[in-house]
Amino acid sequence: MKEIIVAASAPEAIGPYSHGTQFNGLIFTSGQLPVDGSTSKVVEGGITEQSQMSLQNLIAVIEAGGGDVNTVLKTDCPARSCFAVKDLPLGVLVEVEAIAHQK
Repeated sequence: MKEIIVAASAPEAIGPYSHGTQFNGLIFTSGQLPVDGSTSKVVEGGITEQSQMSLQNLIAVIEAGGGDVNTVLKTDCPARSCFAVKDLPLGVLVEVEAIAHQK
């Protein structure tokens, strides 16, 4: 049965999205932006700081879905997708999503 994932420490989704869903032991995350969940603001700094915040949010969603960084199947070498886009929401520099499995 499909369940919606809500991660308390990740920022609320911007728009009509959920943090992710889980189904049959798999975790599908929405793209995570570099937004600090405690302030709801984009973190200051460049690509390094934004990448770190996006990954922290991604880990929070995966953990809320019953997985951890070791259960990631996609967004891990070599199974990944990279897209070039003109703009991301809030003018951020990076957005990261993943597919993982539950522990």
